[in-house]
Amino acid sequence: MSNLLDDVEAAAGLAVHGASAVPGAAELRQALVEAGVPGLLVAKDPTLWGSAAESEAKIRLGWIDTFRRGRELLPQLAELRSELSDLPHVVLAGMGGSSLAPEVISRTLGVPLTVLDTTDPHQVVAALGDRLLETVVVVASKSGSTVETDSHRRAYWQAFLDAGLSEAEAGRHFVIVTDPGSPLEATAREMNAAVVLADPDVGGRYSALTAFGLVPTALAGVDVAELIDQAEALFATLGEDKDNPSLALGVALGAAAVNDGRNKVALIDDGTGITGLGDWAEQLIAESTGKNGRGILPVVVESPSAPGATEEDVLTVTTGGALGPETVPGGGIVPHLAVNGPLGAQFLAWEYATAIAGRVLGINPFDQPNVAESKENTKRILSGGLPTESPAITEDGVQVFGPVRASLEDALITFAREVAPAGYLAIMAYLDRFGDADVAELRPLLARLAGGRSVTFGWGPRFLHSTGQYHKGGPQAGSFLQITGAVTTDLPVPGQPYTFGTLQAAQAAGDRQALAQRGRPLLHLHLTDRAAGVARLLTAARSLAEEV
Repeated sequence: MSNLLDDVEAAAGLAVHGASAVPGAAELRQALVEAGVPGLLVAKDPTLWGSAAESEAKIRLGWIDTFRRGRELLPQLAELRSELSDLPHVVLAGMGGSSLAPEVISRTLGVPLTVLDTTDPHQVVAALGDRLLETVVVVASKSGSTVETDSHRRAYWQAFLDAGLSEAEAGRHFVIVTDPGSPLEATAREMNAAVVLADPDVGGRYSALTAFGLVPTALAGVDVAELIDQAEALFATLGEDKDNPSLALGVALGAAAVNDGRNKVALIDDGTGITGLGDWAEQLIAESTGKNGRGILPVVVESPSAPGATEEDVLTVTTGGALGPETVPGGGIVPHLAVNGPLGAQFLAWEYATAIAGRVLGINPFDQPNVAESKENTKRILSGGLPTESPAITEDGVQVFGPVRASLEDALITFAREVAPAGYLAIMAYLDRFGDADVAELRPLLARLAGGRSVTFGWGPRFLHSTGQYHKGGPQAGSFLQITGAVTTDLPVPGQPYTFGTLQAAQAAGDRQALAQRGRPLLHLHLTDRAAGVARLLTAARSLAEEV
């Protein structure tokens, strides 16, 4: 990795290695500098992404210096933590940008935090059964109308009442994080819950250093002031033409996609102290860039040696802590880019880089025009009933919907091999990401079967708030494998005419409809017995992978 080590741009503890070697990066950077883009971005100029994006950009650039508002929250957070010291179990009910950054922070810093970002009833029931009377629930929703988060709030409220708490006592177990004036703020006041208002000029996926990222992690025990300090140190470099690693990263992402045919980014933890950053960066990049038939597809890869990290259309990026990337643990690859530095700086750098990449791609990195589509489909299905479908074949707890095939193996290998040459395969698992965690082993197995095509893995409905935008608005080159599962323990959503199981099934069906309307290849597998079905799927995929 000697060349990579020599090619470094660093500031404020953050180092980006390899950026200048990306074809076309030098010319692109020079053009951006001549246009004054770094300084204009720091000045929050909303015209940087064209006239069509200007109105949205005007109200979405607060992330650039949101650390200042974050610092103002510190006294309130300290007071909250003291008041709730007898409630040590922190549950975060949030989706997309409201949950992914806190999860990275807690995992990286080794602080326990239960993240509830699902409608799977098994996972919700398990969360409700865990230290209920010692729990404070952080309900986080920017709009205040997110159906998953509202359902979690209702379920916990009912659980507290069923446990014998009065409404006043139950209200004390909630902290609400939302934008000023949202419907959730009014609900929180009615509940007598604590309220922390977020920065309204920051979109959800850029909200890592706002109240959405800081409140749950501070309550869980993280020294969030350190994250703010790290971001503030990097902020001083963002307007510079040189010694600006955030600019180098954004230019590299954009140049790779536009000039080098690498419109996919493999994100790999390098083992040097930051855990799970790829999951957060995935939603930031995919939802920001995947629109108007363009975009950069993030592919979170398990290790440097896992399939899908080094294909011809992939920009390989490792991420980690302050240690330099002298080696890449777990494999002998040399990444195109290595991004190393403290977590607070990483958040701000990737946000800045994504905004730069959006300008290079010619898209608005702050809207999400296709996210609402699956939501509307879900509402329609909940009111009209789940669609009736018949499987083509059923084998050992797995129903296969789609073209008739000889076997599950035949369905898998045919689907994987039919992925478009420049396309990708997205695995979408509407299951319990803890109880059914083994199903994630499908990603590297199907990557082998797909002959070098990129394969992503997402838990539903969590991915609908991130890569779901790319699936519908990005390049129409995806093939989609949806996995659903039978519900053995369901739970009503209090105050609503449906259960969590029905909501989850409606979300899956709504997403299938959105993809089918685009004529995208779709294979739906339903596990009539989750444990047996996952085992059967993995057995089939492993046997096929061994033959490749």
